[in-house]
Amino acid sequence: MRFNWQKVFVPLIAMALLLLFWEWLVWYKGWRSFQMAAPSQLWPAYQRHEALFWQYGWQTLWRTMAGLAISVVVGTLLGMIMGLSRIMNDALYPILVGFNAIPKATVVPVIALMFIGQHDFNTVLMAFLISFFPIAVSVAIGLSTLEPEYRDILRSLGASRFTVFWKIALPKTLPEFFGALKVAATLAFIGTNLVEIITPHGRGLGHLFQSAQTNSDFPLMFAVLIALAILGIFLYYVVVMLERIFAGWAERQPG
Repeated sequence: MRFNWQKVFVPLIAMALLLLFWEWLVWYKGWRSFQMAAPSQLWPAYQRHEALFWQYGWQTLWRTMAGLAISVVVGTLLGMIMGLSRIMNDALYPILVGFNAIPKATVVPVIALMFIGQHDFNTVLMAFLISFFPIAVSVAIGLSTLEPEYRDILRSLGASRFTVFWKIALPKTLPEFFGALKVAATLAFIGTNLVEIITPHGRGLGHLFQSAQTNSDFPLMFAVLIALAILGIFLYYVVVMLERIFAGWAERQPG
């Protein structure tokens, strides 16, 4: 497979232009450091707290990935149940929609009181709760829209229900699954940081952001936000890599 340099340089150029515009806007508006941080102020803020960035960044990343992994397993199972059974779809779909509509910031204090002192568990749990919904829905839709002709042909040839699922249903859902997984990966970071910011003894980049906000350290606050964005981009492209491995056949090449 030939390496596409355009997919590397175009995003980097776009990011560089965004940073230049951000730097110019701060200079043009005359904002002070206690009003808005410029990109040139972020690196010194990172250097002052480099050890914390590495420590808290790793804690945020592994909790997010753990919550996302659980959401993949649970979301896929729920999606399979809903997609293969109309009764279960009618029963579970309204419940999932209602739960997803609840603001997750209101759920964090409840979880913190239920599992006092278990910060790692609470953070992973919230990352899971906020990210499993799109996975479940995408798998359910992919399975429920399976063309009956393919299923009938295989069944007429003596294929079992498992064979039909493995050969037809599962590959068909992969594009929708990975599309939802890209969304879920970013949502999982939101859940992780909610717990890190709201709970009083949180650890991770969310806690570092809260400390910077308390001290009105705007350069550090924006440095944390950029670090979170970098972690999100990293996890997103991990999903993209997995998508090309397992569902590369579904990618359309430009004409």
